[in-house]
Amino acid sequence: MPEPQFASVPGAEQAKFEPNGRYQKFEVFNQLIGDANLLRAGDFGDSISVAHWRRKADVLTRYTDPDHHTISLYVNGGTGIQRKIGADPLTGGGPGRCCLMPAHMTSDWVVQGEVELFHLYIPHASWERAVVEAFDIEPNGVEVPEKTFFLDPLIEQTVRHAMLPLDWDVPADRMAMSHAGQSLMGHMLCSYSTRRDLGFKVRGGLSPVIKRRVFDYVDANLEAALTIEDLAAVSGLSAYHFARMFRKSVGEAPHKFVLRRRIELAMTMLRSGQYAVAEIAHATGFSSQAHLTTRFRAMTGVTPAKYRDIS
Repeated sequence: MPEPQFASVPGAEQAKFEPNGRYQKFEVFNQLIGDANLLRAGDFGDSISVAHWRRKADVLTRYTDPDHHTISLYVNGGTGIQRKIGADPLTGGGPGRCCLMPAHMTSDWVVQGEVELFHLYIPHASWERAVVEAFDIEPNGVEVPEKTFFLDPLIEQTVRHAMLPLDWDVPADRMAMSHAGQSLMGHMLCSYSTRRDLGFKVRGGLSPVIKRRVFDYVDANLEAALTIEDLAAVSGLSAYHFARMFRKSVGEAPHKFVLRRRIELAMTMLRSGQYAVAEIAHATGFSSQAHLTTRFRAMTGVTPAKYRDIS
């Protein structure tokens, strides 16, 4: 069997904590920080926090009464991990396997060997708010069962392709992280909660006035770390309703719209000939000239320098 290929994340060995990072308050996070290498972590809006870990240990870990839900994906490794429950521990971990760890459920895990993990943390208060917004029912009527070592292609593909490749610290990628995290919380509601029979209470599209208000806000803040919740607040809607109504009205997801507006502003600044590419990158929310070049080429087929030459 080939050895697992663990991720190489630039700067991971020097991963820094945000001074007031909400993720630092979570039970699952704090139990891991003692014997795992934190590659990256971040908060995205009021409801979503994530962490990317690499762990090599031979320990028993207990998560005691967490006040948050956790969605976990084994990115690599994990075959030696067991969920200690009753006389017969649960086995079956490995790359691509997922776990749901509900709030207020204490769990014990036997950890052996190496594993690369992605965690998405949802505060219980945020979950209850999402239930009300999505289903229009009392939150105590919707529970999340524990689920261990299962396959879910949507979770895996979202994490591997829409979250891990992004730079979590730069404004241009934070909107995409926020959108992906909200999507996973919605998937958890619809696919794994005890009220899967309920459908989302989706309304129509955005009114022209609200749509213009959102567009203007985006254009005025393209250098900032926008989230789905920021745009939802401008519209006066919940994050769940806003994302669906925006797509219905505009024809694309909010994070794709924001990225397109960043690139369009970059194109305008390039055509003017007044700015260096590095200045344009900063003004449009990208971490560097290289980051802008990657996104610009993906959307237009040419580099910013080439676009300037042919414009």
